[in-house]
Formats: sequence, structure tokens, C-alpha cells
Amino acid sequence: MNGWNTLGAIYNYDQYGKKYISHRRTDPRIAKQLHAKFGDAKTILNVGAGAGSYEPEDRYVVAVEPSQVMRAQRVGKVPAINASAEALPFDDDSFDASMAILTVHHWKDKTKGLKEMRRVTKGPVVIFTFDPYFISKFWLYDYVPEIVETDRKRFPPIEFYKECLGGTFDVEPIRVPIDCVDGFQEAFYARPEAFLNESVRRSQSAWDFLPDGVEAKAVEKLKADLDSGEWERRYGVFRTQSESVCALRLLTAHP
Repeated sequence: MNGWNTLGAIYNYDQYGKKYISHRRTDPRIAKQLHAKFGDAKTILNVGAGAGSYEPEDRYVVAVEPSQVMRAQRVGKVPAINASAEALPFDDDSFDASMAILTVHHWKDKTKGLKEMRRVTKGPVVIFTFDPYFISKFWLYDYVPEIVETDRKRFPPIEFYKECLGGTFDVEPIRVPIDCVDGFQEAFYARPEAFLNESVRRSQSAWDFLPDGVEAKAVEKLKADLDSGEWERRYGVFRTQSESVCALRLLTAHP
């Protein structure tokens, strides 16, 4: 399983992440589900912390983020340490719990990064990620199937996390609300018009791994289907669903 570790392209947040917080924010309903996994932990390490989404405000948080562009967007958050997941600058068992939010697929050495999280964490390691086996079930990929192929190389399978982190392991689906304020792709399951917005797509890393011309073609097709009513005919039922479950998962590894 660890041979998988080297696959997938690395996203350059210093190049592409300058307006990340325009659309990527903490959704309080998802945050409630995530924070419950910390139990009574008082100290939390956030690895690949980005702009600070989903960091609890009622606990002591230490953030690690290697991108200067992302560290600069931590408005109202604790400053982040310039370090990477693969070499966490902390002693063993330094934190009661740790978290990694939609970040592991960006790490150069995912095995080493996850083992580092386990090393410095006394209690639960909480991971927010996508299950690559369910990615293709989202309607968007009928318009841009190339993302499925790319993301299945970037996102580790659940078994990979279990192998790296050890201990006992819980997996829960993320129930995405229809008015989710975080801007990952599944957040717009009932708001397809959002994908016509360039700034929305730029806050979702998958688009930047596509071959030239694929994104423009997909957006053109989606717009045409929205204008003609074809999208409503095929997928309009999603507009009536108060929440959706697709590929997003919450993983909790206990020592």
C-alpha cells in the first residue's frame, strides 16, 4: 500500500492560492462534527493548516503551514509555523490531538507526514479527506471526467491512512448542507452555477491539474446545459435535497 505514496502531482499554493479564503471557509455544521472527534483534548496541532479553516476556537491550537501565501491569509488566526508535515518540529506526544483538513493529498511524502502526525499526537488524529472510490459519483464529473482520473492518483484510499496511523480507526461520511459556506466541489451539489465562476474553480485545486482546454470545454458544456434546462432534467433533484453525502470522509485514528 505504501507504494501508492509517491503518486499524484503536488499543488503549488504559493502560485495558485492567493485568493483561497474568498471561497474556502469553515462551515459550522461540518466543524461541529469534526470537533467532536477531539474529545477532551486541550491542545490541537493543525498540519497543512492553510488559512485556518476548522480550527477550534475553544482550544489551544498550533498550526503548521509551508506556504507563505497561505500563512498570510490566516486573518484572525494564530500565526502558523513554517514547516512541513514530513518534518514536524515537535517532541513525541506534544499534542492531545491533531488535525489535517483536505491537505494530505498535497503532501510530497504522505506516509512520512502521517507517521509524523502520529508521533507527535497522544490522542486522536483527525483527517478530513475524500474517499477516491466515491469521487466519480458526483454529477460534476459527468462534465469533466478527467478530474476523476487525476484525483484518484492524488487522494489516498482509506486503507492507506489505516496502515500509516495504526491503532483503532473510525470512518464517517461528511453530510454536506445545501448552503455549505466552504467552497470545495461537493459544497455546490445543488448550486451548479457556482462552477461558472472562475474564482470558485481557482479555490479548488483539481482544476489546475487538467490538460489544456479541458476546463474551458467543461464549463462551456455546463453553461449550455443550465441555459437549456438539460442540467435540471438530469440533476435537478439535487436542488431539493437539504444535504448530500458523496466522497467526503472524516477519519479518526486512535492510538
